[in-house]
Amino acid sequence: MSRYRFPEWTEKFKLLVGLLVIGAPIYIGALAFYGIADGQAISIGYRPKQPVPYSHALHAGELGLDCRYCHDSVERSSKASVPPAKTCMNCHLGLAPSAESLQPIRDAYQHNKPVRWVRVHDLPDYVYFNHSAHVVRGVGCESCHGRIDQMVEVHQESPLTMGWCLDCHRAPEEHLRDPKDVTVMGYRPAGGDQLAAGSRLRDANNINPPTNCSTCHR
Repeated sequence: MSRYRFPEWTEKFKLLVGLLVIGAPIYIGALAFYGIADGQAISIGYRPKQPVPYSHALHAGELGLDCRYCHDSVERSSKASVPPAKTCMNCHLGLAPSAESLQPIRDAYQHNKPVRWVRVHDLPDYVYFNHSAHVVRGVGCESCHGRIDQMVEVHQESPLTMGWCLDCHRAPEEHLRDPKDVTVMGYRPAGGDQLAAGSRLRDANNINPPTNCSTCHR
C-alpha cells in the first residue's frame, strides 16, 4: 500500500497550526502577566473627569455627609443610585448658589435633566453585582471603594477582578461590621480585632457568601 500524501496546500495549514500551538501559550501568558503587573489593565486608579468637580473629601470627609444621602438606594437595590440634580440643590439652593463650577447642576435642575456623571466602578455586562446584598450584611463601603472620604477626585481603588471578589467570599470576616456602620470610614470594631469581630458577625448572622459561578454570571 502506498503512503498517503497530503496535498501541497496543506503545508501552509500545518505551519499555521504549529504557530498556534507554540504562540498561543506565550500570548495568553503575556496577557496574564500584563493584567497582574499593570494596574491600568484592571482599571486600578481609573479617575474619569466629571462634569462637576465634586469633592468626596469635602462632602463625605470634612462635612461628614453619609454615603446614603446621595446613593440612597444601596440598601434596597442592586445598583447604587447616582444622585439627581435635585439632591445637590437641596443644599446648594442656599449654599454657594452662584458658584461657576455648579452651573451644570443648576442647568440640570432648572430643565429637569440628568447630570452626566461618569461611572467610576463599572463591571462588565456579564457580571451581576448586587449592592444591597452586601450592604445589608455589613460589608463596608470602603471595603470595595477605598477611603472615599479622602478622595478629592474619586478613583477606582480595588481591582474588582473575579479572584478579588472570591477572596472576600471565601473569607469575609475582614470586611464585616454591623450594618449600621457600613458607611463609616476608617472603621475599627470595639476592641480593635477586626477578624474576631467579623467572625462573630458571620456566625451570628449565618453569612456564607456563595462561590458558585451562577452567583455572578447569570
